[in-house]
Amino acid sequence: MEKLLNNIEYNYKTICENIAEAAIKSGRKPEDITFLAATKTVDVSLINHAISLGLDHIGENKVQELLSKYEGYDLAHADLHFIGHLQSNKVRQIVGKVSTIQSVDSLKLASEISRQSIKQDIDTKILIEVNVGNEESKSGVKPELLTELLYQISELPRVSVDGLMAIPPICENEQKIRGYFEIMRNMFIDISHKNIDNISMNTLSMGMSGDYKEAILEGATLVRIGSSLFGARNYN
Repeated sequence: MEKLLNNIEYNYKTICENIAEAAIKSGRKPEDITFLAATKTVDVSLINHAISLGLDHIGENKVQELLSKYEGYDLAHADLHFIGHLQSNKVRQIVGKVSTIQSVDSLKLASEISRQSIKQDIDTKILIEVNVGNEESKSGVKPELLTELLYQISELPRVSVDGLMAIPPICENEQKIRGYFEIMRNMFIDISHKNIDNISMNTLSMGMSGDYKEAILEGATLVRIGSSLFGARNYN
């Protein structure tokens, strides 16, 4: 256990250094980038250890796992996001427990988040997930339908769009992955210029363990990092 904790400390320091270097290269400050730890399958004790090091954003992929770990998170010192695919019938279980739902890709899902937020008399931030590679196997709104969806969601009460998120296709070279990140950045900038009511472009969530440095260089404001922090995980 001690070795595992030491590894997390070393990894956390290394990732923070890499984020800072990439941020400066991109013309920004290290504090302009949010480091969110993807905590799927990670024990709460390890998550809280990372929080004790300074980590202040965590994200879960599955509703049941989030609920089973919820009471154990050190949420006094960290912000909890939902970052996985979310079914409409499970929205009520997490609204009020997370500050941001990162993976909204339909009016139906956004409407249910709005409905549950009204019930609880709270406001919920969401990110719109874009299927930037137009992959049939992935969720996310198609890029050409993004603006229409944003206008529809802008009419919903108690839910506000805080930005975009994406998981680009797996690429064999840096140039190709940066191309997808560039497409996302251009959409992000284009939408921010439209000044749509109830739509803010504060967060561009893209980049994971294998490509977060490239994502930052192309404009990411939030990166979701799991295995590079906690080590390889067994999903079986």
